[in-house]
Amino acid sequence: MSWLWAILVGLVLGFIARLILPGKQKIPIWLTIVCGIVGSLLGNAVAGWIGVEETSGIDWIRHLLELAGAVLAVAVGAPLYASLRGNKKHRNPPPQHY
Repeated sequence: MSWLWAILVGLVLGFIARLILPGKQKIPIWLTIVCGIVGSLLGNAVAGWIGVEETSGIDWIRHLLELAGAVLAVAVGAPLYASLRGNKKHRNPPPQHY
């Protein structure tokens, strides 16, 4: 069941991160989820390093760190995905010789 939570949290964090970043990120939904999961892991690691991983009540600082990690992951992942995938729609077709 924890993998399902990871996917749901990744989807929510990735979606919010895409809304926060300016411009349009042309990445698929699976990459949005992966970026959200990576951001969640980064945020939890940073929260542990600074000592705010477990607090009484709602862990607002940890959640903000997770969101910041997701924004960072989407900001890095979207251009990387675009460069690896290439922009096939705007390429000129090769010249045809008759």
